[in-house]
Amino acid sequence: MGTVCALILANKGYSVSLWSYSDEQIYQIQQHRENRRFLPGVHLPISIELTADDKTVFRDAAMIISAVPCVFLREVWTRLIENLPQHTPIVSVTKGIENSSLQRPTQIIADLVSQRSLAVLSGPNIAHELARSLPATSTVASMDPTLAQLVQKIFSTSWLRIYTNSDVIGVELAGATKNVIAIAAGIIDGLQAGDNAKAALLTRGLVEITRLGVAMGANRETFAGLSGMGDLITTCISPHGRNRSFGQAIAKSQNIKQVLDSIPGQVEGVNTARSLMGLSRQYDIEMPITKAVYEIIFTNKPVNQAIAELMTRQLKPENILQS
Repeated sequence: MGTVCALILANKGYSVSLWSYSDEQIYQIQQHRENRRFLPGVHLPISIELTADDKTVFRDAAMIISAVPCVFLREVWTRLIENLPQHTPIVSVTKGIENSSLQRPTQIIADLVSQRSLAVLSGPNIAHELARSLPATSTVASMDPTLAQLVQKIFSTSWLRIYTNSDVIGVELAGATKNVIAIAAGIIDGLQAGDNAKAALLTRGLVEITRLGVAMGANRETFAGLSGMGDLITTCISPHGRNRSFGQAIAKSQNIKQVLDSIPGQVEGVNTARSLMGLSRQYDIEMPITKAVYEIIFTNKPVNQAIAELMTRQLKPENILQS
């Protein structure tokens, strides 16, 4: 998503620098003007500056887009903090929850940098489709309405429509939790369990995501919107999604390490499943689908057993407040 954001802004005429933690990665991109690991076939215009220089990357920056995977977020921002301009706003597109602190990405960033405006940009956005300028929508959430409107303005195009929202907790939590449900959706696909099962999974998955979000102070309506239901649907059906692909692969071969090693980039739902178990205990919220995914990944519970246990849970009325 970092590469895609750089591409969108550069194509709108903004001056953009794309930073990587790795000199080698930047060299490879410079050689081909293409991020072959994550966006093969997508040309990056010469107007995008490519750099791994910590000291100069933020020079004259009016806005910073943070696209670091959640598992590396604290480490990277700790490295960059001494070169950070004092008041430059930061927009996060990271999706995840830190295992150790159970914090969302903007909370991690706020822990490390001086007080400044923060926003989160999220939604049903598959990077390959955005790179091809296919029609899409996103949500930008911030406690600072001026920043939200600025992000809306600079990212909106004739094919990308941005909506604003004040519910930072809901938008950020929805973006993280849907990755765990997407792993379960991939498992359904891998088992060829059918469309009925997948529809039930998405519906009940959204229920438990919403239940946790409301308990944490988010707005229920957020989870029925673009960053909630919209992102959940996209992530659970797209063949490009790493989380869904991971779930599909482990349904066929439950060697978790081998599957993870075969997928480029971070499968964010794996670490997020661990964090969600911590949050569900902290807020006393039952999350049966999340628990099943966690047990498949971290306790080697057989996939068929996990599904059988979900299907034979105590019968009860359908209610968004109940599990």
